[in-house]
Amino acid sequence: MKDFIDQLPNLAKDKQQENKKFFSKLKKKTPKHLDSLMVELHEEEFSRTDCLDCANCCKTTGPLFTNKDIERISKKFKQKPQQFIDQYLRIDEDNDYVLQSVPCTFLDAENHCLIYDVRPKACAEFPHTDRKKFQQISNLTIKNVGICPAAYNIVEEMKKRIK
Repeated sequence: MKDFIDQLPNLAKDKQQENKKFFSKLKKKTPKHLDSLMVELHEEEFSRTDCLDCANCCKTTGPLFTNKDIERISKKFKQKPQQFIDQYLRIDEDNDYVLQSVPCTFLDAENHCLIYDVRPKACAEFPHTDRKKFQQISNLTIKNVGICPAAYNIVEEMKKRIK
């Protein structure tokens, strides 16, 4: 797995133009069965892939934190939301709350999330490959194939099944 993760940015870069072209066609003519296919591909991939073996998303990127996320997590820490923000977050160029630094502050040495039960929505839904109206998040997906081995595999399999 480590070798694949190390190669992933280059593999994703090599496939970037192909993926952009594919997703462009997908947006223009979306198959009726796309949502069910994506759920199927997602479930197949995650029956083989254990995120605890990887955690590359937590090591290399940070999620967006919604106000609901901040309220939920700060409550777990018995903090006021502003205290949580001051301690862990910053505002990025898009005016969103994100972690002050990566790897994620809440990732332990065994790739476990210390706030798993209250983790941000963005983490819970990552890599977003089983999302409804999947074709609407093509830019995010193209970015995620360079981060997540499962997302890479799902997109490659999707391209084989949708011609």
